[in-house]
Amino acid sequence: MDWEKIFHWIYVAGMAIGALHFISLSKNPRGVPKYEYLVAAFIPIWSGLAYLSMTLPQGNLEQGKIAVAGQIAHYARYLDWVVTTPLLLLALAWTAMHYISKDWRYNASLMMTQVIVVACGLIADLSTVPWVRYFWYINGVVAFLVVLGGIWGPLRAKTRSQGAELSNFYDKLTTYFTVLWVLYPIVWIIGPSGFGWINQTLDTFFFCLIPFFSKVGFSYLDLHGLRRLHSSASQTNSDHLVGSTFQFLGNITALWTAQGRRSRQRAGGISRTRV
Repeated sequence: MDWEKIFHWIYVAGMAIGALHFISLSKNPRGVPKYEYLVAAFIPIWSGLAYLSMTLPQGNLEQGKIAVAGQIAHYARYLDWVVTTPLLLLALAWTAMHYISKDWRYNASLMMTQVIVVACGLIADLSTVPWVRYFWYINGVVAFLVVLGGIWGPLRAKTRSQGAELSNFYDKLTTYFTVLWVLYPIVWIIGPSGFGWINQTLDTFFFCLIPFFSKVGFSYLDLHGLRRLHSSASQTNSDHLVGSTFQFLGNITALWTAQGRRSRQRAGGISRTRV
């Protein structure tokens, strides 16, 4: 049984369902700009097509992947990520600036930095010399940390002038976003492209599971969360599910914040003691 192909087909089906759901939501936008639904629907459509290229029979040709240095480099994944991950960042930025004018220059810089992340990952995956492979991987991780700094720094600061409700919503959504995105470089480095601690089948499973939740899952939480902000009086079952999810994410965010505060207090106490 070809588990990799099965995982890919399940992923493509999940992307199709997600796109149809976002299109149906756009018919009743409930205060959320329609272009946000358009982007949310385009992301799974593009991603599903990229994964479909690795799934359909091509005779002797392996479309969407190539053998490099004893492992399979799935370049179709990077064709997916170079388009969808900047768009996911754009959607997050739109949420951070929901009630204010959009800072397109900052959004563009964040998106271009993410393009660098994906480009470094592709070059690393296609490299045949081990140290060159890890060199490009490290460059990609550094660029990724810049992206995380952008969404937790300047973008988060923009929400603080738009009310506690949006600010809390952004924190919870970004926690979800961050946890999933951090898994990408972890799975890459422990998989066949890196140390080879997990095999190709498990690598394919993770790179179907994580993108599903980081694309369809993120857009689902984002759109339904924004809809709840605009019409809390008429909530659907999906809105209640999102509310429960954000309550859980809020607890995680509060725990991280409290731990960071305690760490800073301990560091400050140690500094004063030394003085």
